[in-house]
Amino acid sequence: MSKASENIFGAAIATTAPAPKFTVKKDHPVPRVGINGDPPFATNKFYANFYLGKQTSPAYVHPYAVAWARGQGASSSWGLSISHTEASQRVYGQVRPETGAARYFLNPVGIQSLCLSAVELGDKTQLTTDNLAAQSINVNLVPDPEAKPLITFPLVQGMGFVTGVYHGATPVINTGVFFKTVTKSTKDPKPGITKYTFYLEDGKIWHVYGHTESGDNLELKVINNGLAKSDKPFTGSIQVTKDPGDFESTIDAASGAYPVSVTLSGTVSEAKGSYTFEFEKGGDKDTKLMMYALPHQVNSFDKATKDALKDLKLQTTTKGMATAVIADSWTMVEPDLPIAMDFSPWDTVGGPKKVLSDESVRKISPVALKEIAQDADQQANQNSMYFGGKALAKFAQLSYTVQDLLKDSKLAETGLKKLKAAFTRFLDNKQQFPLYYESAWGGLVSSATYLTGNDGADFGNTYYNDHHFHYGYFIYAAAIIGYLDPPWLTEENVDYVNTLVRDIANPSKDDKYFPEFRNFDWYHGHSWAHGLYDTLDGKDQESSSEDTMHAYAIKMWGKTTKDADMEARGNLMLSVMARSLNHYYLYTSDNQVQPSNFIGNKVAGILFENKCDHTTYFGANIEYIQGIHMLPLLPSTKLTRPKEFVKQEWETYFDKGRADKIEGGWKGILYSNLATIDPKAAWEFFTDKNFDPAWLDGGASLAWYLAYCAGNWMEN
Repeated sequence: MSKASENIFGAAIATTAPAPKFTVKKDHPVPRVGINGDPPFATNKFYANFYLGKQTSPAYVHPYAVAWARGQGASSSWGLSISHTEASQRVYGQVRPETGAARYFLNPVGIQSLCLSAVELGDKTQLTTDNLAAQSINVNLVPDPEAKPLITFPLVQGMGFVTGVYHGATPVINTGVFFKTVTKSTKDPKPGITKYTFYLEDGKIWHVYGHTESGDNLELKVINNGLAKSDKPFTGSIQVTKDPGDFESTIDAASGAYPVSVTLSGTVSEAKGSYTFEFEKGGDKDTKLMMYALPHQVNSFDKATKDALKDLKLQTTTKGMATAVIADSWTMVEPDLPIAMDFSPWDTVGGPKKVLSDESVRKISPVALKEIAQDADQQANQNSMYFGGKALAKFAQLSYTVQDLLKDSKLAETGLKKLKAAFTRFLDNKQQFPLYYESAWGGLVSSATYLTGNDGADFGNTYYNDHHFHYGYFIYAAAIIGYLDPPWLTEENVDYVNTLVRDIANPSKDDKYFPEFRNFDWYHGHSWAHGLYDTLDGKDQESSSEDTMHAYAIKMWGKTTKDADMEARGNLMLSVMARSLNHYYLYTSDNQVQPSNFIGNKVAGILFENKCDHTTYFGANIEYIQGIHMLPLLPSTKLTRPKEFVKQEWETYFDKGRADKIEGGWKGILYSNLATIDPKAAWEFFTDKNFDPAWLDGGASLAWYLAYCAGNWMEN
């Protein structure tokens, strides 16, 4: 691995326009409602509901949820509503008899604990957004189309206070839960800061701080049990936070400062990586920020950040308990990056497995010969980037297996030639639905919706669903082609693949054609697949393993092209995912993060920002639900799906012959997954004389499965 830069997020992959082969579209089926500024705009971030649909679905900033009340709900407010749900408020689905686990859990939406508003806001109010970034956004409430914003809400993931910056507006605080009592502090927590405590009818305590920038201090009058307001305009910030009890002094000390944006930086040295959130703040510059960290972050904090942790904790919707941190920056450390991982079978202890036994090679070779004879171009020629990419990845895995593991250069050359020809269709952008570069949002999208009018075509690719899944397979296939055939890495071919990487994982603001990290969320430690669709439960993702695949693909493309920063980012993403997925997606019996009556499912199913639903979008068969978190089988599989987890999952659902009752390609997926804990049994399944090729998923190579089993079997 060549040496990475001091900041692996410092430089853009490229800053040039996408190649002319991508038709430019200046329009997009989804309008950009209320967005100020120039594209590119994020499509898969926590705040997308603010510019989709009626702009009233929540944004989950963790631990709070905020939404534009828009005159609706119990408060009838025109301001921003703030809510926070406790574990006791969760709703659970029916219990699965075979596991005793609830099928889903969700948190109620529409609760308006407190709303920050202004007298001047009414039925002509508009919501606008600006400064859209990877972890932050400004939400503005404007009294009418001709006016300037009256209140600006800088929203940052993990913020300890919901802050409204008032520009001479007359403050109003509404509630849909109703005030029990409202008290004004007799002693200001700090000069220029006025404090009120709202005791609500649900028994919860909220503190409200008014930090004056100019003019009069915040003075509120309680009009009734749903309304408090000021008699005069206010210039400054009003901050709202929930107190779980006994933390008033900690919260008081942090009042007056608020985050406005986050700068991500990272460094890698050999197998050690770290990444830092540097928070830009507004308000009182001498006060350190109070932010909330998720469990996987707390577990990876460096010493200085750990020392800034407080005992103050609040429940999140789907990420366990968030812990308050009093600091202006956080640094998370990943001490064991998978730098030795390459294209060969890999183990967390033994590393790469590049040599197979002679007997294994003899068994696998005829299988590989038969697979090489398949028509790669026909299998890749799909009306779907997803299925086309899976086919290319399958033949790339096969070509690698034949060349490096079976040591058959002549056969590998045959396979590689067919693979490159099949890939050329996409390099030329001549597939059934070519990609467009659309400049309204800023990204590479399938032309399918433009040409058919179907917004769900190719899993919603045109609407930015699943890009990291779709393009990850192409990036992985290209990494193998370039590894096996370095002359293939022409400037044009590298640019094509880099453009796919830029669409899903552009690391830099300097790239004006794509947003930063469209899919991967550095706060949550995994990606969001959900694109430009308004939704009450926030963003979601169905396949944690295909998420891992895209990070692995980026790592290996960086390795192949000798782009040390890209390789380092891929390694760091993989390590962060290995940590976060095993908190939030993949559950061993000792999981302390998710509800105890849900972890028996072993996987989240679809993880939303506001709920977990143990199902899939395409059916409720148990092999679908578990299997979508297994595919594809990669060297990185053992990193993110540890042996103890695989063992518990297998014993829960698939042992004692149950896997044998599964039909179709899912049976092969289950047995390839078994190779993590019992490669001998998996080998025997795939080499059985009664093995049916219909048990292979369309994106799976049997030769690769066998090589993976053989490589791991020898180690055991």
